[in-house]
Parts: sequence; structure tokens; C-alpha cells
Amino acid sequence: MARPRSSGYDEQREMILARAAHLFARGGYPGTSMNQVAEACGLSKATLYHYYKDKYSLLVSIAEGHVSVLEQLVIEVQALGLAPEQQLRELIRRILQEYASAQDAHRVLTEDVRFLEDADRERVLGTERAVVAGFARALGEVHPRLQQALLATPLTMLLFGMINWMFTWMKPDGELGYDEMAPIVADLFMGGLPAVQIPASPKAFPGLDRPPVAPATNVP
Repeated sequence: MARPRSSGYDEQREMILARAAHLFARGGYPGTSMNQVAEACGLSKATLYHYYKDKYSLLVSIAEGHVSVLEQLVIEVQALGLAPEQQLRELIRRILQEYASAQDAHRVLTEDVRFLEDADRERVLGTERAVVAGFARALGEVHPRLQQALLATPLTMLLFGMINWMFTWMKPDGELGYDEMAPIVADLFMGGLPAVQIPASPKAFPGLDRPPVAPATNVP
């Protein structure tokens, strides 16, 4: 007879995933042990195995859970019936909002997906492709000529190139957070530099942990 689940079973699983994602994001999937996960969760190793059979099952759950949330937000935004440009802006806002609250899972997805077995990796990447396709459709509705020229998907990949690695330089306590950056990303992507609106009281490199490229000379 199967052992009945406690009322807090799902909450405990989510806590374990969050702690494991944090460890994987900081030390890498190969460099993290189940002993470390158990210690971070305040659980015995035997209790940890009651929730997840091994470290690999944690990796699959983190990666698959993250992309599934991204896919669901695309579906939800599409169901709102927004005007084309408003829809694309809302997609950008929602995905950055999700990245802000799931930075560990996002880092695991971008850096550790290569450790998934073929079938699991293809399933995760298939969901990622569905997310990209949703953005590409929204972009094509804003500029149908780009869709007709088969540029909607490449331009969507450029958009994700802008936002997928923001967690590497955004400071948690920076002047600008993800909510403030979302319209800037949308402005820049859809209108180029002339379309970017300057935020109130900007500081040098607002929200940056470090500039992406060090300047060659010191400019006063």
C-alpha cells in the first residue's frame, strides 16, 4: 500500500527544488551533492530521497518546471486579447518578472541543461521552442512584414539574447529592477536607441553589478 502524502508534501517538494536550484546555480550541477542539498534543506538524506530519488531528478524538475511556467505565461498573455504591440510589451514584462523571481532556476536552465539525458533535454528544449514561437507570433503581429520575410523568429532570438543573461549583471538592490527594465527592453527592441525613455534620476550604470565591457580609457 502506497504511503499517504502529508498535507505539506507539495510545499516541501517546492522548498527542496528552490534550495537545490540555489546550490546548482552557485556551484554548478556536477559540483553539488545530495548531501549538500539535504543540509541546505535541513533534512536528513533519507528524508530527501523520500521526495526526490536522486540529484538528476532534481535537475529535471527544476528545468522542466521553469520552462513550463514560461510557456504558461505566454498562453495567459495571448488569451488577454491585447493589441499587438501591447501584447509584445506584456510578454516582455511578464517574462522579466518571472526571471526576477526565479533567477536560480533560470541560471540552471541556461547553464546545466546540457547535463540532461537526450529525451529529457529534448522535452525541455521543445517547451523552450514553444515559448520562442509565442513571442515570434506576437512580434509578427506587430510587424507582419517581418513575419513575411521570415525574420520574426531570428529577431525573437535576439530579444532573448538581450534578456536571458540580465541576471549576470543586474544588482538585486540596484537603482533599476526588472519591473523598471521591462519597458526599457521593449523600447530598445521595438524602436532602437532613439525610442528608449530615460528613467527619472538615472545613475551611472544603474542596476549594474559591473559594466559588460570595461572602457578602454578613463573619460571624465
